[in-house]
Amino acid sequence: MKYLLPLLGGFILHLSAFAALEPGQEAPDFTLNDSKGQPRKLSEFRGKIVVLEWLNHDCPFVKKHYGSGNMQKLQKEYTAKGVVWLSILSSAPGKQGHRTGPQADADTKDKSASPTAVLLDPAGEVGQKYEAKTTPDMFVINQEGKVIYAGAIDSIRSTDSADIAKAENYVRQTLDAALAGKPVPTPKTTPYGCSVKY
Repeated sequence: MKYLLPLLGGFILHLSAFAALEPGQEAPDFTLNDSKGQPRKLSEFRGKIVVLEWLNHDCPFVKKHYGSGNMQKLQKEYTAKGVVWLSILSSAPGKQGHRTGPQADADTKDKSASPTAVLLDPAGEVGQKYEAKTTPDMFVINQEGKVIYAGAIDSIRSTDSADIAKAENYVRQTLDAALAGKPVPTPKTTPYGCSVKY
């Protein structure tokens, strides 16, 4: 038992260090290299609305949103309105979804995706900081650097692209509200998808 207690203590400390982010909290700053090898800092986008999208192109739930063009449509529509869209790859080397910079660029081109940048997080530090659980897992940050949405992309937890048109898209709702200066209708939901492959 005396050997177990320190282990339990460390486990509890680990969990508390990565408590889930709540809407209204300051979004933790971070620096990650993008797929071109350039360091990108979250705080460089202060004053703009930012979307963080946890990404793994090998995940069936991600394939649902990219295979249908749903995610690309959101990216194009809202980056055209000045929103910053950062796709984050937190898969560890050797795990599903891991990509090098050139591989990530090839995916972006192949999928006709339009994020502002694809960020590489192979050590999983930023994913752990945000307690990203699934791909996709979506966060929206306002101009003041506060989290205003955390959770699922939409309301139907499935891999079927036919469900997209029937679903309530929480990210779209959040961005429309934020751009109009209105309260976010649903600030938090439970994300769905494949587990992030830390």
